[in-house]
Amino acid sequence: MRPETRVRVYNRHFPRCSLRILLLSDIHANLEALEACLAAAPSFDAVANLGDLVGYGASPNEVIDRCRSLGEIFVRGNHDKAATGLIELDDFNPLAATAALWTRERLTPENRAWLKALPQGPVNLENFPQAQLVHGSPDDEDTYVVSIGDALVPLLAHTTPLTFFGHTHLQGGFFANGDSADGFRPEYRTVGQAESISLHLKPNTRYLLNPGSVGQPRDADWRAAFGLFDTEAQVFDFHRTPYNLKNAQDRIVSANLPPRLATRLAAGR
Repeated sequence: MRPETRVRVYNRHFPRCSLRILLLSDIHANLEALEACLAAAPSFDAVANLGDLVGYGASPNEVIDRCRSLGEIFVRGNHDKAATGLIELDDFNPLAATAALWTRERLTPENRAWLKALPQGPVNLENFPQAQLVHGSPDDEDTYVVSIGDALVPLLAHTTPLTFFGHTHLQGGFFANGDSADGFRPEYRTVGQAESISLHLKPNTRYLLNPGSVGQPRDADWRAAFGLFDTEAQVFDFHRTPYNLKNAQDRIVSANLPPRLATRLAAGR
């Protein structure tokens, strides 16, 4: 069994039990989307990153540098492992494998070493033990939790009431309360404006919550996605924000990465 990993959340503004945590996941080297999320986010005390900082996009070093400046709460993703040689590329599709190899060649030595040393999830927050961070699933960091069937075991077999996860690039989540369990996704009113939807967590309920992908959403909404969790109010806010899509696409084309990696951003697929 892997030793439990805990990280301390430093908070100078609120009592120890009160935190506003910004959740970022699957940035995929999209600097424009990351900066838009940070600009749109309400005030926060800490940033938690759920993995896949790199892959697909053309700004791996810039994204890593920016994320490192925000804090120290991270779990690794499969693209982070691929870009640092921790895993082979046999299970990657041609687009993903091409981007991973391109990223390997362009990471600075310092960023490569830092990325390679990111912890495997789950990571527990020392100041808020009710929550854990994973990339895929608490049982397997590379597992996709897409359906309620995928979510049932993590929801029912684990004692931690709240799990933040990424990997699927689909904003939403799952919950279990007593004998009932279900999934949900936020429903927005526009396709081009900044919006947020609040989820009020209920007592005696376990949740798996996905803030969505910052840099490559796959829910047919091109806007960058992120989340904000208020530990005192027990409210999770799902956010979407537009970003400079053309600049992100131009970077990919200029880097001679596959054009499909640029065009798919506009479709949110």
